[in-house]
Amino acid sequence: MFEDRKEAGLTLARMLAGYRGKDAVIYALPRGGVVLGFEIANFLRVPLDLVIARKIGHPKNSEYAVCAVTEEGEPFCEESERTKLDPRWLEAEIQKERDEARRRRIAYLGDKEHISAKDKIAIVVDDGVATGLTLRAALRAIRAEKPKELVVAVPVAPHDMVEVLGREADKVVVVKDELNYLGAVGAYYLDFPQVSDQEVIELLKQAE
Repeated sequence: MFEDRKEAGLTLARMLAGYRGKDAVIYALPRGGVVLGFEIANFLRVPLDLVIARKIGHPKNSEYAVCAVTEEGEPFCEESERTKLDPRWLEAEIQKERDEARRRRIAYLGDKEHISAKDKIAIVVDDGVATGLTLRAALRAIRAEKPKELVVAVPVAPHDMVEVLGREADKVVVVKDELNYLGAVGAYYLDFPQVSDQEVIELLKQAE
């Protein structure tokens, strides 16, 4: 188990040491992924930015994700679920969550420009993977910017999801590739508190 997100980030940073000083950018998923992204960016001496993905919960169970969306581009959905949903409801939810993603960027980064991944090594970081919907949406958003290499770095993921991510990214860096996944990311941390918006803002300021 990881002590906390900071330890998980430092562990990943050491695994990514070959990218130190390269023309790379860390794209962290807020909020939890920013704690790890900060440690990795600091260790590798590269910039830290965000890729903001929002899940869309099923209308009858908001915890059950059916789609995920980023600030731009197409939503990423479980097609078996998407076909059962009211298209007007889904379109409204997609717009709502896209607007929220944009609002969060402004809240976290103010008027700071997004760092384009074009021709760079893009390293997408989160604090763990369960269903993988938001992470896959994030990867597709960064892939659309045409990076030289797209890397995903996470402390833990179910084995089948590691294989899926391997088709979305050029390289997958994972500490715990779990055949018998414990069902939740938090199960792999001794200390796994919710990360506040203010913590995200402070870490991004420090990263500058």
